[in-house]
Amino acid sequence: MSFWDKIQDDLKKNLQEGIEIFKEGSSVFTEKIEELTGEGKKKYHIFNLNMKVQEEFAKLGGAIYDLTVKKSKNPISNMKIKSILAKINKMETQINKLEGKENNKPA
Repeated sequence: MSFWDKIQDDLKKNLQEGIEIFKEGSSVFTEKIEELTGEGKKKYHIFNLNMKVQEEFAKLGGAIYDLTVKKSKNPISNMKIKSILAKINKMETQINKLEGKENNKPA
């Protein structure tokens, strides 16, 4: 499963969990957040990182599209693209660390 597929699956799962929590009401939600410890806080942080990764993927797609329309020969060499990719890689590393995974990027 690719990193993007994993992000989408995690987002779907976390959104479903979030919807259930919101159904309980905002006051209960606030209490639940205050009660979160250890693993709960970690999952919440991972969810937020996944949302940020999704935003960066959207920016990446838009930036590559713009460069393609402008007939850029190598969009990947563009500094904006490199910056977005660096952010995604940094967040991927953070997610893997929070999930207790070793750096599992292909060599």
